[in-house]
Amino acid sequence: MEEGWRAVHEFWFPPGLEQAPPEEHRDMILRWFGGGMDAALPRFAPLLDEARAGRLEAWKSAARSRLSLILVLDQFPRGLFAGTAEAYACDAKALRTAEEGIRAGQYDALDWPWEKLFFYLPLVHAEGPDHLERLDRVVAMADALARAVAAPLRPLYEFSAGQARGHREVIARFGRFPHRNPILGRASTPEEAAYLARGEFVHTRKPPPL
Repeated sequence: MEEGWRAVHEFWFPPGLEQAPPEEHRDMILRWFGGGMDAALPRFAPLLDEARAGRLEAWKSAARSRLSLILVLDQFPRGLFAGTAEAYACDAKALRTAEEGIRAGQYDALDWPWEKLFFYLPLVHAEGPDHLERLDRVVAMADALARAVAAPLRPLYEFSAGQARGHREVIARFGRFPHRNPILGRASTPEEAAYLARGEFVHTRKPPPL
């Protein structure tokens, strides 16, 4: 079981990342959020099935193993099922997993800001009635990361905090992510249709050059 979560963690966060130059961190952000990891994800599909069935609950016992479970539930469906409703099917389970870990102190126990970023992402991704309140918390967490990170990486984590604010603005305005409407078969309001026509989505923004 330990080997499973470690394989996920080392796939998503290559060993030695803590010693990598800022440019490599920026490249990783582009890979993480631009689909660059997707081609390698099919080998992890059985783990996603296990997570959905509740057979990876032992991974919740420690901070990094819980983070690996969060990655399986939150990130892997987005890569494996991009452009389909299945991409968001595990969001509620990922949210519960992240919230439980935050309450248990496992978020605070993580060493690296990139780990903490992915630990709280389900709070951003999962639509629901408490979404805006969650995004207020995420903005505060992202700001704290940006203040605490080493100076060479600060522009990247300030960008991340700006992304959190951008997502908050979308949810404050629409109460959901309109770019999911066509995928989920939801009718768009006229205001959402205008937003979609502009195509200026928060999740497609690129980090600043370093």
